[in-house]
Amino acid sequence: MFHPTPYPVRLADEITRQLGQLADRLSQLPPPQAAQVIARVLDPDAGVLGGITHLVATSSVFAKDQAERGALPAEVWLAVGRASNELHDIALDLDEHKDTLQRVGTEPATTAATPPAPAPLVIRRRR
Repeated sequence: MFHPTPYPVRLADEITRQLGQLADRLSQLPPPQAAQVIARVLDPDAGVLGGITHLVATSSVFAKDQAERGALPAEVWLAVGRASNELHDIALDLDEHKDTLQRVGTEPATTAATPPAPAPLVIRRRR
């Protein structure tokens, strides 16, 4: 008996495929365009990260309901809930940089005599 793949499963597969394409193309974009794409992806309200966060939060509600019915172990719900909370926190952390990414993505390319100074990538924490 033939069982067609349900539409939501096909949709998830297609989104995954498109995210892979986006990641591949991102590495080939000029910096201003890459910054625009990154700003849109990381937008916690209307971007991919916001959408994924919402999807995981919805999954957590489903997992909780199923755990309360005994269909899923409580550990599954706790793990999905933890993932939802962590994604939300990450989105909040990245939100403070959204304006910077958008600005970089809309600034015209300049041919300055002196290139911008690279930023140190190691930040020391105060104790």
